[in-house]
Amino acid sequence: MTFENDLRQYAPATRRNRDSIFETLVSVLPPKGNILEIASGTGEHAVYFAPKLKNYQWIPSEPDAMQQKSIDAWREFCHSPNCQSSLNIDVLNPTWTEELKNLEIIAIVNINMIHISPWEACLGLIKGAGNLLPSGGILYLYGPYKQGGKHTAPSNQLFDESLRIQNQAWGVRNLEDVINISQQQGLKFVKKVSMPANNLSVIFKKN
Repeated sequence: MTFENDLRQYAPATRRNRDSIFETLVSVLPPKGNILEIASGTGEHAVYFAPKLKNYQWIPSEPDAMQQKSIDAWREFCHSPNCQSSLNIDVLNPTWTEELKNLEIIAIVNINMIHISPWEACLGLIKGAGNLLPSGGILYLYGPYKQGGKHTAPSNQLFDESLRIQNQAWGVRNLEDVINISQQQGLKFVKKVSMPANNLSVIFKKN
């Protein structure tokens, strides 16, 4: 792959958070199976995690065409045999899980999406996870959250304000709201884990 046709994109936060995310994620995964990543972005997390998870197939997905190309370019560059080609999945589509039910997904991973998307995307993600995951399946969410309706750090408040300036439908979500809608979809809240830069890992298990 030459420089001129290199379609890989780079997200600076990935290198800062990937090891902490991996350590937390691997501690809650079922023993083996297929992992679906929703909103894989550049694809850097996918190609970093997949080679470390030999008992799993990592399935990245992304609705944005340019980022899909980045995911597949990273996959080609890293030659990870258990990282699959990217799927075109938009959780705003209410039927997004229909073509995935034969893939035996045991975990869904979503990193830094629900605050950079409308609230409806969070609802669609969680409803789909409730439909798709088997009993004991894991939903792993990563990102900043408000707790008790309040920001946990001044930097998160500033980040929230900057998001809402870009798009009024975006913003840092209340953790309690996410837990509540997850429980309505048969996803039991397991735990939250403090992460770098005032982020959280939030883990749910399908009943």
